Amino acid sequence: MLTIRNLMVFYENALAINDLSLKVKEGEIVGVIGSNSAGKSTLLNTIAGLTLDLKIKERRKGGERITIMGRIDYMGENITDLLAVHRVRKGIILCRERHPIFPESDVMENLRIAAYLRSKSHLKRMVAYIFELFPALKDYRKKRAGFLSGGEQQMLAIGMALVAGPKLLLLDEPLLGLSPAMQTRLVSAIKDIRKSQGVTIIISEQFARPVLPIIDRGYIIENGMLVLSGTGRELMENPEVKSAYFGV
Repeated sequence: MLTIRNLMVFYENALAINDLSLKVKEGEIVGVIGSNSAGKSTLLNTIAGLTLDLKIKERRKGGERITIMGRIDYMGENITDLLAVHRVRKGIILCRERHPIFPESDVMENLRIAAYLRSKSHLKRMVAYIFELFPALKDYRKKRAGFLSGGEQQMLAIGMALVAGPKLLLLDEPLLGLSPAMQTRLVSAIKDIRKSQGVTIIISEQFARPVLPIIDRGYIIENGMLVLSGTGRELMENPEVKSAYFGV
C-alpha cells in the first residue's frame, strides 16, 4: 500500500529524516517507535503531505527552508509531489498529536466538520460506529469539545479522522499524556478499527510498551534514521528495545 524510498527531510541545515525507507502492506498496523524529536511526527506529516504544503508556503515567502528528497508511493502511485488535500481525497488521513479538535464546537459539530468531503450517509454510518467504539462521546455529543478530558478529546480526534474516510490512518502519538487505563482503551479501539473497518494504520509512539503487542511490524528511528525493524514480538523481545523504551 505504501512504500517510502530514501526519504530525506531538511529544515534549513537540520536533518529531520535521514535516508529512511519503509513499507506498509494493506491491512497492517505498523508502528514507528522513537524518542522525542526522533523524527516521528515529521515522517507522518510528510506522508500526509503537510511538510510539502509547508515547503510551498515557505517558497511563496521567498525562502527555501524545507527540502524534501526521496519518493513516496501510495497504492502504486507516486504521491511525492501531491498536495495534502489530494492525499486526503485518496484516503490518507492524519490524526495529529495533542488532540487537534475545535474546542468551541460540540462533539457532533466536530465530527460533521471532519466529514466535509464525505456523504451524509457515510457520516451517519461512521458516527454510529464511533459512538459504539467510544460510548462516552455519545453521552457528550452536545458538549463543547474544549470541556472534554484529555482522553475524551483524543477519542474525538480519532473519531474525526475516521469520519474523514481513511484507507491509511496515521496516528501521531495518540497515547501521549494519557492515563494507563485510557491508553488501554485506545489501544483496544485501534485494534477494532483495523478489524471492523479494514483500515491500514501507522502509529507513532515514544512509549512503546502498549503499542508493540498490537502491531504487525515496527520501525525504530533515532535522529531521523532507521536503526531497527521487525515484528512486534521481535521488538518486544529485543534487549536493546527493552532498555531504551521499556526502562528495563
